[in-house]
Amino acid sequence: MSTSYPTHHRAATQVLAGGLVLGSLDLVYACSFWAWLRHVPPQRLLQFIASGALGDAAFQGGTATALAGTAFHYLIATTMVLAYYLISGRHRWLLQHPVRYGLPYGLLLWAVMTHVVVPLSLAEPSTKPVMLAVVTNFLMHLLFGVICAWFARRAHGLAR
Repeated sequence: MSTSYPTHHRAATQVLAGGLVLGSLDLVYACSFWAWLRHVPPQRLLQFIASGALGDAAFQGGTATALAGTAFHYLIATTMVLAYYLISGRHRWLLQHPVRYGLPYGLLLWAVMTHVVVPLSLAEPSTKPVMLAVVTNFLMHLLFGVICAWFARRAHGLAR
């Protein structure tokens, strides 16, 4: 057995845990926000996430496409943590201050999701953006960057 197994196991565990925390926090935020603002049920929100890959057919798929949306959501969240972990392996200074470097990473996440991922997806864009949603989404992504940085730090064994 390789001596790096515990290190790789810790890293994988922390990246997956980060994806779970990040994805769950985002779902709690999104489901609560959209239920409050527009009375959107969680299943519909999860189907909207799935519509990024499946198009309008996602809204006809019931629980199955809501589960697909959930899987896509957690995959994206875990990928966000994994990307920070991999980059910080080459640039160790990113691990020293999770808030200082996590906030700009959150800004990058917001920009990529808002201006690349969502426009390239099959999801139908909202005709009228809601300013409150734009602002809270931006702020949440800043927090997501800090979470990514914190879990990457743990994955590298620098925090317990």
